[in-house]
Amino acid sequence: MSKLGNIGARLYRGEVGYDFIGKRKIWYGISILITITAIVGLAVRGLNMGIEFSGGAVFTTPETSVSAESARHQAESAAGGHQAMVQKLGGGALRIQISGLDTQQALPVQEELAKDLNVPVKDVNTQLVGPSWGEQIANKAWLGLGIFMVLVVLYLAIAFEWRMALAALIALIHDLTITVGVYALVGFEVTPGTVIGLLTILGYSLYDTVVVFDSLKEASKDITKQTRFTYGEIANRSINSTLVRSINTTVVALLPVAGLLFVGGGVLGAGMLNDISLALFVGLAAGAYSSIFIATPLVADLKNREPQMKALAKRVKAKRAAAAAKDAGQEDTEESAPAAADAEDGAAVVGPRQQPASRNRGRGRPSGKRR
Repeated sequence: MSKLGNIGARLYRGEVGYDFIGKRKIWYGISILITITAIVGLAVRGLNMGIEFSGGAVFTTPETSVSAESARHQAESAAGGHQAMVQKLGGGALRIQISGLDTQQALPVQEELAKDLNVPVKDVNTQLVGPSWGEQIANKAWLGLGIFMVLVVLYLAIAFEWRMALAALIALIHDLTITVGVYALVGFEVTPGTVIGLLTILGYSLYDTVVVFDSLKEASKDITKQTRFTYGEIANRSINSTLVRSINTTVVALLPVAGLLFVGGGVLGAGMLNDISLALFVGLAAGAYSSIFIATPLVADLKNREPQMKALAKRVKAKRAAAAAKDAGQEDTEESAPAAADAEDGAAVVGPRQQPASRNRGRGRPSGKRR
């Protein structure tokens, strides 16, 4: 830990660093590839919409010895071919979701399930979800997302500048696209818990981005009054100075989410935990990536197009070229100084120079005077 802290301190002071801005085209290429994969997965496989959005019936049975796979086949047979999803609950109970069932179809299915699972009909709890209710949830989710995006852009444009607001918006869209694409590829069910998870990751993604932007804003004050660094170099220093902090906060956030996803969802079989934790896990990782590799490099690209930043880059380059020429001239002067001294003495001698005999007169005598 002390070694990591030492690295973090050196990164903060600018003693070491990685050229994130200089290699930004590599990160852009990786992000584009991942985003295209997510979009293709979304287009080919589509989202597995939960019953809350598609409408249907939910049957909850008491404890039974029937396996989940067997119960699924029996439920689909009882529902006349409608797709069913079965989930094991605590104590051996089952939760059976069948999409597309209305009120008239639900009662015969309930009776058939009770018969097939060998449980009393009254013990099979039935809940009906209309498609209009799911549509209302979806519309409210889109509305909330739109309001959130507008407020984020306005805040960042006021607190920082419009280029940072645009870069943060692109990073958010990047994170959402990847998360939704992973949902499509994995086949997890999209439920209200998924929507909650998606809205939550937006805040985490912005947190890391704003930390870097704040450091960049502070470091770039009066940037045109100096000729040591370009804007891209200052942006790179800002990323490096906050890198360890971003890694630490992301790892600390991912660990409990991973526990929810792999232990709570995988081992305990809690469906709602799967919905929320997968969105959080993918979104947190994508948000940490985008704040470092996407948002800040985009800001640097946008700022470098400004005339004053172009002029600054030319001044920095000219100053460095002059300094390099001066250093080269000093080296040449130092190398030629011994030869020039020999030339003044009237001899170009290779090897150690011999002092004139007259310079040793008077040495070794007490008075040092000449006689």
